[in-house]
Amino acid sequence: MGNKMDRRTWKDILPDRGSEWFVPKFGPARFRTFVGLLFLPYTGMVLSYSVIGSMLARRIYWDRVVAIVVIYFLGLGIAAHALDALGSRKAKPWGSVFTRLQLWLLAVVSLVSAYAIAIYFIVRHVPLLGSVALFEGFFVFAYNLEMFQGRYHTDKWFAFSWGFLPVLAGYIMQTNQISAEALLLGASMALFSLIEIKASRPYRDLKCRDNDLRDEEKSLMMRYEVILKSISSGIILLGGGLLIWRMAG
Repeated sequence: MGNKMDRRTWKDILPDRGSEWFVPKFGPARFRTFVGLLFLPYTGMVLSYSVIGSMLARRIYWDRVVAIVVIYFLGLGIAAHALDALGSRKAKPWGSVFTRLQLWLLAVVSLVSAYAIAIYFIVRHVPLLGSVALFEGFFVFAYNLEMFQGRYHTDKWFAFSWGFLPVLAGYIMQTNQISAEALLLGASMALFSLIEIKASRPYRDLKCRDNDLRDEEKSLMMRYEVILKSISSGIILLGGGLLIWRMAG
């Protein structure tokens, strides 16, 4: 009875996003929903951006590398995505496994924790990081809650806030400086984020109609999925490769 109820709940609760490639097909509905809510491949891209920015520094402070990764995992991976579920103009894209109160608690606790870590390093070591923290704090609400009539809920602002700024944050975390190479690399990663969001939106729309798609639409959906898998894997491998290279050096 329990297994049947769980399968029925999974199908009913996650009609839109539950079958996407980054959502696990095992475990109870609450676990699968939480993992799906984190958008782990895309979160992994942003964490990799912060690592890539960090690796540009001549001297690496490894505690700061860990800190910036944790900050972005809490601030983006959990808080921003919880707010995105709350602010979506579509009706409950992740169903009703988590209540609005639970999503708000996830967002607030994660965001407060992220900023507590950031403030510690801003006060002790890298005051310039405060400028990035202010920008990211604005976008985490303006983008994900679609504030200001959705003016900042656009692909370009997505690329800036979750592509350009994480690279800059990683570099600033190490150096308390801004450099031409960090700005150029940040712009490069922003373009990768732009590709990701441009492919993600039509893929999501097609995926939500998965059972009603024509053959050519299914083929198009699979091409988008390959793009998303390739770009997220490629960025994560790039970040991991640079990390290993600097650790070995």
